[in-house]
Amino acid sequence: MEESKRSAINEEKKWRIEYFNEINSTQKYLIKKVKKEDLNYYCIWSEFQTNGIGTHKRKWIGKRGNLFFSFVVDINEFNFVPMQSLSVYFSFLMYKVLKKYNEKLIIKWPNDLYILDKTAKKIGGILCNVVKKKIICGIGINTKYSVGLNEKYEYGCLDIDIKNDKILKNFLELVDKKILWEIVFKEYNENFEKNRSVFGIKNRLNNDATLKGE
Repeated sequence: MEESKRSAINEEKKWRIEYFNEINSTQKYLIKKVKKEDLNYYCIWSEFQTNGIGTHKRKWIGKRGNLFFSFVVDINEFNFVPMQSLSVYFSFLMYKVLKKYNEKLIIKWPNDLYILDKTAKKIGGILCNVVKKKIICGIGINTKYSVGLNEKYEYGCLDIDIKNDKILKNFLELVDKKILWEIVFKEYNENFEKNRSVFGIKNRLNNDATLKGE
């Protein structure tokens, strides 16, 4: 499905932010755009995505009202983050933003967000690609409705009375701070150790957030 008509571009500080009423995939769209244009600090977002992608090339089902966005930054500006740890880094930034609104939020290694309430229910995920020395990061969050990849997985939603554009704004502001990897990893690892038994993970983490022994 082709993208719907877009709203006007919004300029906020150094970020160029563009909203789509409807889009097939923010990640696919932005990868295609980066191959043609020299972009940096550029973000597109929507509340309805028709053909999103999850990890392992699985489809992420979209429902109008949830938050879907992708952004691009120059890889040289984030060279303090190990290349293999980019999705971990940005997933933790989103975790920091959302944790203020729901204390039940946890991270499943390496980059999925869950609500832990008797059982763990997935509410979102982060996917990073590097194209032409640009980091393209896509994030999907079930802010309002519980949908996901397919029916055999159990999904939840954040269920908070906060507008999606505010969540996005808070996240991009945190990206701007360029928090050092060592600081992010310390907090990420504390979260990992606290919750790894929930997901049956036995291994501990190396300093780049990869699993030891793998």
